[in-house]
Amino acid sequence: MKILIVGSGGREHAIAWKVAQSPKAEKIYCAPGNAGIEEYAECVPIKAMEFERLAAFAKEHQVDLTVVGMDDPLVGGIVDVFEAEGLRVFGPRKNAAILEGSKAFSKDLMKKYGIPTAAYESFTDADEALRYLETAKFPIVLKADGLALGKGVLICNTLEEAKDGVREIMLDKKFGIAGNCMVVEEFLTGREVSVLSFVDGKAIRTMTSAQDHKRAGDGDTGLNTGGMGTFSPSPFYTKEIDDFCQKAIYQPTVDAMAAEGRPFQGVIFFGLMLTADGPKVLEYNARFGDPEAQVVLPRMRTDIVEVFEACVDGTLDQISLEFEDNAAVCVVLASDGYPVQYEKGKAIDGLDAFKGRDGYYVFHAGTAKKDGRIVTNGGRVLGVTAKGEDLKSARTNAYQAVEWVSFENKYFRHDIGKAIDEA
Repeated sequence: MKILIVGSGGREHAIAWKVAQSPKAEKIYCAPGNAGIEEYAECVPIKAMEFERLAAFAKEHQVDLTVVGMDDPLVGGIVDVFEAEGLRVFGPRKNAAILEGSKAFSKDLMKKYGIPTAAYESFTDADEALRYLETAKFPIVLKADGLALGKGVLICNTLEEAKDGVREIMLDKKFGIAGNCMVVEEFLTGREVSVLSFVDGKAIRTMTSAQDHKRAGDGDTGLNTGGMGTFSPSPFYTKEIDDFCQKAIYQPTVDAMAAEGRPFQGVIFFGLMLTADGPKVLEYNARFGDPEAQVVLPRMRTDIVEVFEACVDGTLDQISLEFEDNAAVCVVLASDGYPVQYEKGKAIDGLDAFKGRDGYYVFHAGTAKKDGRIVTNGGRVLGVTAKGEDLKSARTNAYQAVEWVSFENKYFRHDIGKAIDEA
């Protein structure tokens, strides 16, 4: 098979690496890709939002399956464009990707179908939102309705913070048109867990659990980012919790989307909070998490291409997902200053140290080639991942591997997976 992957980050590198292990994959393309993805795929200089050009490339090169990694093209309708051209593509159509594209939609869906989530109100008028906050209980959560690179969520401890947040999101448009509508949500406490799942419109197969670290600084301080590291599995996600979520959250979400005439085919990412009152949905994403994919996919035994095809064909109920009985930890190496201002073009050394070392991986997020060298080309530069027989050994291995890599202004959190010690 010829397979095209759409995207350019660490998630797409992890997908390309996993696809390359399938005996079904004869040729892999990635658009636009990055310096690390080149090891497994031919990178094509077409941007992820150039749907017509991507579809034309897929037809010209007789691509058998396209896998869309990124949220923007999915929410923008890339799957609909490909299907209209008679091309096979893995990912939700535009009317299903709204599950991530609009937080107000997803909250309304959960409310209508009784899926457990935080209490909320939605606003399209800033003055109405400000008046509502006068009666709200703090802390409280403000969410830009649309896509905001994983950064459109503000946790406000006081009324003044919340008022400033409304102005940032709705008036100053810090997150662009994503802030035309805003969700004000009850603040939930507990353990956060991410569960990614494959869906074919009817059936769902969940992957192993993971936990992300969103904040830029140690101790969960600083600004929200796209993710500074992750580990899998979560020691807090028990079989009892999984049984509850399968019955009360996962399948009901798939059934709800089908009932709304929006059958979902692709990956649903369930962001959960394990509260004292039971698991509740914090958010949905309509694709693999980044960096969750970097710890989940290395532990996956099942041929991922077979799973992609089953989702497209509606035969996922015939697939049994299998994962290794071990653990993985990913530490993101970023450019100092991320997520605000940072420099690019810094030479990266030490990448060869990963070659031939089983259980150690370096996934490229923001890299490029310049004058024959691999250089930094983004805020999040690399995802250093290591496996171990348990979470503590995987964490030790990951931080050991972090020291193999060097570049000017290298920055990373030192406490990824520290919650493991409390389990």
